[in-house]
Amino acid sequence: MRSSIARMKRPKSPLPPSPSTPPPPHHRQSFTKLITSVSTKRRNILQNPQPLPTSAAEIKWKPLNISKSELYLPLTFPTGQTFRWKKTGSLQYTGPIGPHLISLKQLDDNGLGYFCHFTDDEDRARIELFDFLNMGISLNSIWDEFRAADSRFAELALHLEGARVLRQDPLECLIQFICSSNNNIQRITKMVDFISSKGIFLGNVGGFDFYEFPSMEKLALLSEAELREAGFGYRAKYIVGTVAALQSKPGGGQEWLASLRKLDLQGSVGGLSSLPGVGPKVAACIALFALDHHHAIPVDTHVWKIATRFLVPELAGTSLTPRICSRVADAFVSKYGKYAGWAQTLLFISELPSQKAVLPPNVWETDKGRSSVEIQVKARQYKKQREFLAAKEN
Repeated sequence: MRSSIARMKRPKSPLPPSPSTPPPPHHRQSFTKLITSVSTKRRNILQNPQPLPTSAAEIKWKPLNISKSELYLPLTFPTGQTFRWKKTGSLQYTGPIGPHLISLKQLDDNGLGYFCHFTDDEDRARIELFDFLNMGISLNSIWDEFRAADSRFAELALHLEGARVLRQDPLECLIQFICSSNNNIQRITKMVDFISSKGIFLGNVGGFDFYEFPSMEKLALLSEAELREAGFGYRAKYIVGTVAALQSKPGGGQEWLASLRKLDLQGSVGGLSSLPGVGPKVAACIALFALDHHHAIPVDTHVWKIATRFLVPELAGTSLTPRICSRVADAFVSKYGKYAGWAQTLLFISELPSQKAVLPPNVWETDKGRSSVEIQVKARQYKKQREFLAAKEN
């Protein structure tokens, strides 16, 4: 796994102030349709003296009411959103969500199964899992709108269904993306693993040790010298400086980070960019992956190349300046609307070598040369096909 994702690198590039905030999301769906109680009383698995299953053969997977079209694990976890989840089996990923250690697996019927390795409240773990997976948002619903607006997206969606945007804890996401600055996936993962190891040990699955992410107080005990010795380089002073800056905020930093979800995108990016080591692109990543700003566009050279091929070809050959980054971000929002960040995520995934090698050549065609009637007809065909498949599933 490590070798396959080491190539997924987003070089650092400038990002200017983000476009104005669109109206609030309207594709929310209730958790109550997805979550049912899994126990009648709390049980503390950590106090269970018996060995717990960790291999796929031992695990009795509990089904989740989530289809492959809403969540496909290989297109969600190893794509640069989070560096704390590991591949622990075939179509199986394991990671911590707060104090819970959970495995997810794509089942043979294209459904999804989960298993709590460690938790003191499985009902709470399930609720927090759904929140982490951003299941309050219907992926099929927003993708229908993307298909109608972009026939190429409709073609990609046939091959890359289930690529979700996660809703991570803001502190975890912030520290991870400070580590990502001018870095590659393999080194980022090692850095994040080092910091995570300062938290409470949750268990070992598939040969990987997992920890609850350290509290702000534990992060404050990390020195710049210790981080430099661990290979963090110049990022060491940024992490130490950011933790100190957060501790000076009201509520010790956690409350301040959570409050950024209530601001518009411009305010959130501005607040994050005031922290050491957080540039506009890193701030946009955190805004998208942790702060509910679904139209945030982290612009780097990869995203810029996508935009110049399919959205703003007139920018091809220009330098990636803050002004150009702003035009790229605006182009995505203009094309895809208030969930533009989700569309950009799918387009970014389609550019990864692992995915590009299996996609048919026609998905790389631009709409140039095709009439608007042809594009709309094709988009409607894909929408009808999706509606037919949805009705068949029901």
